[in-house]
Amino acid sequence: MTRSYAPRAAITAACDASGVTRLTRLRSDGPLAVRETPDAVYLVGAAASPLGGDDLALDVEVGAGARLTVRSAASALALPGDGPSRMTVRARVGAGAHLDYAPEPTVAARGCDHRAVTSVELAADATLRWREELVLGRHGEAPGAHTARFDVTLDGRPLLRHALDLTDPSVYTTAPVLGAARAVGSVLLAGPGLTTEPHTAEGLSVLPLTGPAVLVTATAADAATLRRRLTTGAERASRTPAPAC
Repeated sequence: MTRSYAPRAAITAACDASGVTRLTRLRSDGPLAVRETPDAVYLVGAAASPLGGDDLALDVEVGAGARLTVRSAASALALPGDGPSRMTVRARVGAGAHLDYAPEPTVAARGCDHRAVTSVELAADATLRWREELVLGRHGEAPGAHTARFDVTLDGRPLLRHALDLTDPSVYTTAPVLGAARAVGSVLLAGPGLTTEPHTAEGLSVLPLTGPAVLVTATAADAATLRRRLTTGAERASRTPAPAC
C-alpha cells in the first residue's frame, strides 16, 4: 500500500490601521513547522521530510499593504520512500503588499522522486522576491529525480510559467540543460524599478519579463557558488527597494 501523509501549514499576514504588519495566522502541521521571529517567519523541519509518499502543502497569504519575509532554518532533504513526494506552495499577495520568500536549498538525495509545485497570485501593484535553489545529491552521491513547476499570475494574467524536469540524467547532464552543474536555482523579482536589459554571464541569466518583472536563473558546481550568482543577478536586476507596509 502506498504511504499517504499530507501535512498542511499556513502563514497569513495583514497590515493593520496603523500600518504595521501583523501575523494573523500561523499553522504548523507535522514536519511543516512555522515560527515567528522579529525579522521573518521561518520554516522549521520538525521531522525528516519530504520522504517518499509525503504530500506537503504550505499556503501563504499577504494582505493588502502588508510585508512578509519567509525563510527556512535549514535545507530540505528529499529522501526516497514509498512512492513520490510532493511539496506544494501557494501564495497570494494583495494590493500594495510585498512577499520575500527565500528558503534554503532543497537537496535531491539518491533515490528520491520529488515534485515541487508553486503557484503565486500577485495583485496589480504587489511586489515579490522569490528564490528557489536545488542541489543535486549530497556530497559524493548521484541525485534522485526532481521536477518543479512554478506558475505566477499578475493581476489575473500569466506572468511566468516555468518548469524544470531533472528525471533523466542522460538529458539534464547535457550542455543545453545543466551540463556538469550540481546546483540550479532562480530568483523572480516583480514590481517597479527593475532592469529592462537582459544579461548573461557564466552560469547566470537575467531575463526581463513583461510585468514589470525579472527572472534570474543560475547553475553552479555547488550551493555556495549558486547563491553568489543568484545574488549578483538579483542585485543587477533590482534598482529600487521594496515598498514599506
